[in-house]
Amino acid sequence: MNTLRLYEVGFLAAPNIDGGGTAGGSGGGGGSGSGVGTTWTSRTSQSRSLNGVAYGNGLFVAVGGHAGYGPSVSPILTSPDGVTWTARALGTRGWLYGVTYANNTFVAVGEDGIILTSPDGVSWTTRTSGTRGWLGGVTYGNGLFVAVGADGTILTSP
Repeated sequence: MNTLRLYEVGFLAAPNIDGGGTAGGSGGGGGSGSGVGTTWTSRTSQSRSLNGVAYGNGLFVAVGGHAGYGPSVSPILTSPDGVTWTARALGTRGWLYGVTYANNTFVAVGEDGIILTSPDGVSWTTRTSGTRGWLGGVTYGNGLFVAVGADGTILTSP
């Protein structure tokens, strides 16, 4: 039996009004060649593996797995500036693979169908997804959060 895995979804905005390229989203494309995004600086974190990052409400949120809190504990890291990061140990089992921000809400997804939501990136609530499958990406557009994952799973929420 073949298994279809959807790894990530993203949003690509319409071209900028000023004609300077396009606004990019996850998996989306670049700007006008101004040099933005061409030089990168290494930063340290408390996690051995990070899989997704989002920005909203003045905060970066990164998600992953195995942060040194024990096997299979999903870390969420937050940063106001992208330089200094704080680990948020949730006690959630399994890896987190994707995160997005929209409608004043962060949404993170991962193993075993886990979906977490947060208004501030610090306090998180587990939501019922209706699946035990792996969720690999999440985005927001056209009034819906959309999460995708293993075996062609697509979940939506307003």
